[in-house]
Amino acid sequence: MNEDHGGGTNNEPELSDSLKTFGAVLKVLREEAGLTQEEFAPRVRYSAHYIAKIEQGKRFPPGDLSERAEEPLGVVATKVLAAAARSLTRKAGLASWFHKWAGIEEDAVSLYAYECRAIPGLLQPEAYIRAIFDRRLPPLSEDQIERQVAARLERQQLLANRPNTAFSFIIEQALLERHMGGVEVTRSLVDYLMAQGERRNVEIQVMPLRQEDHAGVDGLMYLAETPQHEWVGYSEGQQSSILITGPKDVSAMLQRYGKLRSQALGREATVSLLEQMRGAL
Repeated sequence: MNEDHGGGTNNEPELSDSLKTFGAVLKVLREEAGLTQEEFAPRVRYSAHYIAKIEQGKRFPPGDLSERAEEPLGVVATKVLAAAARSLTRKAGLASWFHKWAGIEEDAVSLYAYECRAIPGLLQPEAYIRAIFDRRLPPLSEDQIERQVAARLERQQLLANRPNTAFSFIIEQALLERHMGGVEVTRSLVDYLMAQGERRNVEIQVMPLRQEDHAGVDGLMYLAETPQHEWVGYSEGQQSSILITGPKDVSAMLQRYGKLRSQALGREATVSLLEQMRGAL
């Protein structure tokens, strides 16, 4: 099951055997080279946290990992790693798209999100997360819900752990007016949004209910700027997700996102609206 950003139809991906196997292979090769995760990570130009997730089978490895690993691990080890990666590629599906995006997200220097379905996953308080998964169809077991909640809360640590990453979120006002989960859940959501919006690396804007000039008619979008200053897009549907890397397509998304930022309420107006909504609950 694939974890989405908001509260859409996708669920948290179960750890696939192929991802676990790849992670175990990487770990053995790294240890054989006498390197810790902290020593290996900078030599392949990824964070130690990202390498740890790959070795745990929780992240889809980036396509150039084998190439970057040749210097620290050696030619033979690199060939083994490349072969393991090819077996993953053949099995790539819904979960693999999210695994790839999650890795990009963790190392992004800029991360943009426009949501019209549910509050972005990175901004959901626990009560809202539970409200979403309680209503999931087909229904989830209690154990599945607990794992979903734990995974999403862990992912939210990005906001605190990446102080140099610029996060921008545009949220439709309708998502707040919906009162998903009831008044208490909505109250906790508004409080949480106001608290997260105080972070200097986080900008939250609300798109007003009435906006005649609206650039978001094509639906939700996520955009990330990599450490190499390349932009990647991500989008989700009912039972599908797609990583968007074509320069022309990503450029179009960036244009639309820029327009949305100009159409949504500014930071101060957003805070004012949230305070007004909080008072009315």
